[in-house]
Parts: sequence; structure tokens; C-alpha cells
Amino acid sequence: MQLDLIFHSLSDITRRDILRRVAHEDQPIKTLAAHYALTFAGIAKHIHVLEKARLIKKRKSGREQIVSANTETIRLSQKHLERYQEILACRYNQLDQLLHKM
Repeated sequence: MQLDLIFHSLSDITRRDILRRVAHEDQPIKTLAAHYALTFAGIAKHIHVLEKARLIKKRKSGREQIVSANTETIRLSQKHLERYQEILACRYNQLDQLLHKM
């Protein structure tokens, strides 16, 4: 279930870009919204999807809500993808060996 939410949230280019921005540094929602031709409500919806997938965290700082990347969840998705990378590497090695025998 968690991985479904993660990969669904990453299926949108705007959400991927928001995650990229907050991975570099924590940012207020207001600052993030300035980068997109969307309403503040539209950005808030994207942020909600990322938050539901636990890819980002929000915290209050005065009147602003600051968004930061949740590295723990990012590592979880990375480990999942690494498993597929290992499987594909094994298959490519088998194919390479087969081609060398020919």
C-alpha cells in the first residue's frame, strides 16, 4: 500500500518537481507555489498527495508551513527499485553469457 502511494504521487511531473525542490532545501508552501502556474489551492493538493505518501513532511514556522523531504520514505522506494535493478542485471548477464556462447 505504501509503495502504491509513493509511485502514484511520483507519477505527476509537478509533484516530482516539488519533491526535487524540497530535497535540496526546506521551503515554505508559498515559495513553492511561486514556481508554478497553478493556484495556491492546486499546489496544496499536490503537497497533500506527497504528504499522504509520506514523501514530504510539513511543519509550522510562525504563519508559514515549511515543506521538507522525508528521506526515510525516499530510501524505502529506492530499496524497492534496487531489487528490480538487481533482477534486470542478472537477466542481462544471462543474456550476455548466452550471446557469447553463440
